[in-house]
Amino acid sequence: MAASQKLYAALLFHSLFLSMLPLKATSSARTQAEALIQWKNTLTSPPPSLRSWSPSNLNNLCNWTAISCNSTSRTVSQINLPSLEINGTLAHFNFTPFTDLTRFDIQNNTVSGAIPSAIGGLSKLIYLDLSVNFFEGSIPVEISELTELQYLSLFNNNLNGTIPSQLSNLLKVRHLDLGANYLETPDWSKFSMPSLEYLSLFFNELTSEFPDFITSCRNLTFLDLSLNNFTGQIPELAYTNLGKLETLNLYNNLFQGPLSPKISMLSNLKSLSLQTNLLGGQIPESIGSISGLRTAELFSNSFQGTIPSSLGKLKHLEKLDLRMNALNSTIPPELGLCTNLTYLALADNQLSGELPLSLSNLSKIADLGLSENFFSGEISPALISNWTELTSFQVQNNNFSGNIPPEIGQLTMLQFLFLYNNSFSGSIPHEIGNLEELTSLDLSGNQLSGPIPPTLWNLTNLETLNLFFNNINGTIPPEVGNMTALQILDLNTNQLHGELPETISNLTFLTSINLFGNNFSGSIPSNFGKNIPSLVYASFSNNSFSGELPPELCSGLSLQQLTVNSNNFTGALPTCLRNCLGLTRVRLEGNQFTGNITHAFGVLPNLVFVALNDNQFIGEISPDWGACENLTNLQMGRNRISGEIPAELGKLPRLGLLSLDSNDLTGRIPGELGNLSMLFMLNLSNNHLKGEIPQGLGSLTRLESLDLSDNKLTGNISKELGGYEKLSSLDLSHNNLSGEIPFELGNLNLRYLLDLSSNSLSGTIPSNLGKLSMLENLNVSHNHLSGRIPDSLSTMISLHSFDFSYNDLTGPIPTGSVFQNASARSFIGNSGLCGNVEGLSQCPTTDNRKSSKHNKKVLIGVIVPVCCLLVVATIFAVLLCCRKTKLLDEEIKRINNGESSESMVWERDSKLTFGDIVNATDDFNEKYCIGRGGFGSVYKAVLSTGQVIAVKKLNMSDSSDIPALNRQSFENEIKLLTEVRHRNIIKLFGFCSRRGCLYLVYEYVERGSLGKVLYGIEGEVELGWGRRVNIVRGVAHAVAYLHHDCSPPIVHRDISLNNILLETDFEPRLSDFGTARLLNTDTSNWTAVAGSYGYMAPELAQTMRLTDKCDVYSFGVVALEVMMGKHPGELLSSIKPSLSNDPELFLKDVLDPRLEAPTGQAAEEVVFVVTVALACTRNNPEARPTMRFVAQELSARTQAYLAEPLDSITISKLTRLQK
Repeated sequence: MAASQKLYAALLFHSLFLSMLPLKATSSARTQAEALIQWKNTLTSPPPSLRSWSPSNLNNLCNWTAISCNSTSRTVSQINLPSLEINGTLAHFNFTPFTDLTRFDIQNNTVSGAIPSAIGGLSKLIYLDLSVNFFEGSIPVEISELTELQYLSLFNNNLNGTIPSQLSNLLKVRHLDLGANYLETPDWSKFSMPSLEYLSLFFNELTSEFPDFITSCRNLTFLDLSLNNFTGQIPELAYTNLGKLETLNLYNNLFQGPLSPKISMLSNLKSLSLQTNLLGGQIPESIGSISGLRTAELFSNSFQGTIPSSLGKLKHLEKLDLRMNALNSTIPPELGLCTNLTYLALADNQLSGELPLSLSNLSKIADLGLSENFFSGEISPALISNWTELTSFQVQNNNFSGNIPPEIGQLTMLQFLFLYNNSFSGSIPHEIGNLEELTSLDLSGNQLSGPIPPTLWNLTNLETLNLFFNNINGTIPPEVGNMTALQILDLNTNQLHGELPETISNLTFLTSINLFGNNFSGSIPSNFGKNIPSLVYASFSNNSFSGELPPELCSGLSLQQLTVNSNNFTGALPTCLRNCLGLTRVRLEGNQFTGNITHAFGVLPNLVFVALNDNQFIGEISPDWGACENLTNLQMGRNRISGEIPAELGKLPRLGLLSLDSNDLTGRIPGELGNLSMLFMLNLSNNHLKGEIPQGLGSLTRLESLDLSDNKLTGNISKELGGYEKLSSLDLSHNNLSGEIPFELGNLNLRYLLDLSSNSLSGTIPSNLGKLSMLENLNVSHNHLSGRIPDSLSTMISLHSFDFSYNDLTGPIPTGSVFQNASARSFIGNSGLCGNVEGLSQCPTTDNRKSSKHNKKVLIGVIVPVCCLLVVATIFAVLLCCRKTKLLDEEIKRINNGESSESMVWERDSKLTFGDIVNATDDFNEKYCIGRGGFGSVYKAVLSTGQVIAVKKLNMSDSSDIPALNRQSFENEIKLLTEVRHRNIIKLFGFCSRRGCLYLVYEYVERGSLGKVLYGIEGEVELGWGRRVNIVRGVAHAVAYLHHDCSPPIVHRDISLNNILLETDFEPRLSDFGTARLLNTDTSNWTAVAGSYGYMAPELAQTMRLTDKCDVYSFGVVALEVMMGKHPGELLSSIKPSLSNDPELFLKDVLDPRLEAPTGQAAEEVVFVVTVALACTRNNPEARPTMRFVAQELSARTQAYLAEPLDSITISKLTRLQK
């Protein structure tokens, strides 16, 4: 009985157990289904594709979308949800039931939040892809528990923090992608992942050297470390151990050093991307041994030398990019063997020579870039005719010459054709009209001539057409209207003529049209602009256009720049200008506009520059101008504008230039103009302004030029004007000013002009004006001044023009050198003046009366002084003998100490002795040496008096290098040079010959040479465009003084950056003037110094014939160097011997890149300096201007000079603009 009961119980248990098995399985699948539904419900707008995930479908889990089940257990084995527009997080995803999950893929969705640590419980997971989502936070360490994982991708999320070293536990992972996150550098020494075949750490914030563990991943076929900040060299083991690599991406890092020849050991490599690093040296020839290489990208490094000829072995090479390196060879002919090349980029190197004909074998080439090199010769038709697959052909900025081959018309797939800035000549081939796919055509900056071929106007897909800076003639035909896709049309600076066709108005997509600098005439079509809503830039300047501007020129209200200056336009301005709020630059000057200006412009918040001068505008100046808060330049001079100057102009915080001269303005000068804190030039001359000069103008501390002349101003000249620290020109002439000349005017830093003439000024000329040592022009004529001309004016060493005429001045004129060559016209109308000037009476010296009564008095008056003089002379002779004895004793002592007494020449007021110099320099100890040059060494000496001087010890001995017969001539020259006085020239104290050596003693200048400052940190931080222009201007005045104001004239002969010194306020001082002259005699040793290399005029190096034009050339080089921030050798070589044989260079590309591009007034000044400098460096000496002309031009009143934006100005354009 007991046995049967036991058996029954056993059967019952077994039955129950079997019945429970399917229930357990069903329950597990159900749990998974419920977990999935629960997660789906947390999503934002669950995608329709997951409709099958429903509580009503719980028992059909394995048929759900994106779900795969294990065939045995019928539980979920894979969840595949890529690209389903899932938006949510994994925070509520219950991973616990999914014990059999092997694949989890949710790539390319918008899942955000953290990666749950619970994901580490998926112990059977083999494939995990969370890429292209918005996961954030750190990588959970629990992922390292997925020991079966073979594929892990977290690519393109927002993960941050350090990469966990525990990932090394994933010993089976073959594919690891952590790219495009914000991950930081871990301790790579803790990593070891030998099974890796694919590794991407692309685009993170990794900063270490090349991770060592990678070199042990010998199974790697793909490695991407690009877009990080890895440093150091690429280790040799990376080449020797990673022989299975097929893709190596290391671009956009900081890797440096040479590329190892062992790169050939990467024999399976197909793609090599090393661009944008700091790699240097030569590209190894062994690279040609990687026979399967298809892509080689090495651009933007510092590779030098030759292009390896071994590249010709790479028969599978499809893409070769060597741009932006320093390669300086020719193109190897072997490159033509790479017949599978579709992309070849060699731009921006230093490659030269002609294109090898073997390149004609590249019949599959689609993209060819050879720009920014020194290639020359003609482009062979044989090359062109075989490149029929080309879509982009870019050879700009080279030295190619000859005609554009007609075979260019065979490149029917071409979309981009850039031949600009070469020396192509001849006409544009008519076959170019066959390029129907062309979207961008740029032939600018060549020497093309003849008309534009009619076939070109059939290129209806063309979006950009640049033909500027050529010699193209002819007209623009009506067919231009066919180019309906055209966005940019630039034909400036050619010889085009005729009228614009009406059809040009059909270019409805036009954003920029530049026709300036041609010979166009007639009117612009009246409907131009009506249907061109996106027009941004329009320039018609420097032509012969007439008529009125199109009324709807700016109807789209997109216009930003409008320049129509220097034409014959008439009539009123388009009313749409008033509402064109995007306008930044408007130039209308030099036309015959007659409209009313009062309401022509509204409130234009972006307007920076407006020039309306030299027209016939009428009306008044609107107060609305005061709301154009970005305005820096407002020019309305030389019109017929009337009314008063609105006080609202004082609200312009950035205004730097205000010119309202030569109009019919009335009323008073508004005191509110004193609020213009940025104003540097104010010209209100030649109007009908009355009243006193407002006291408020005294607060314009940046003012450099003030011209209130030719008005009806009254009252006194305010002493507040003496507070203008930067004022260089002051003109108050032709007014009704009265009172005395303020003493404070002598405290100004005036350089160019002080004109107080034609007023009613009285009193004496203040002696304080003598402090204006930099002033060049002084005019106080036609006043009621009395008294003497102060002797202190003799110290105005830069003065070369003055006028004291028609006053009530008396007494002798000063006898200083400034007045020695004066003209009588400068003093006429002053009956009481006398002096040694032709046209003036001699000043009386004795009483000429001869009465006998006075004869005795005269006799006594002569005898008594003579006797006294004899007594004094006797005493002086005794003292002189004693002095000579004492000096002789001192001289003997000096001789005993090895110091010989030889020649010494000092300026008249100097009290220096050679002993002072020896003591101050510790007998010329090296620690006092502050520089060495071609002439010798320079020492800094601080004398016991505190005076600081510079002593130049010349590289020549007194005894051997100066013949005795030239000794006197040498010393005479020294005396001459010690008398040179100019604010921009270093003072020479004198010369001494001691111990067989020669020494020149100068004043010391604190900042040192211009070269030191320009190429140091100060060149970037403190040498802005304004200071650079002032430096060039100061040097010009110094050289002009040597050439034109010294008698005899002095040729410097060695003008260079190292011979220009800077004061603490960056005022330039020219040094070493005359040193070359001193050392230039017939003795061969003396002719060794002929100027500094790189600054010598070409004719001096060839003929040794020295003229003042040699200095002009050197000055031009210096001026260019100051503007460019580097020596202009390449620039000068590119524009010599003639522009006709060289490529165009854009001015913006040669200016010092350390500074932001100049704008407004600064841009105009920089352009003018470069223009003058180019004139100075002309090859023909006779074609160079004189330094007097240069100095005057650089000192002239500021004029609007830019006819187009700075970005479009080329060196050639500036050369053509020269006078």
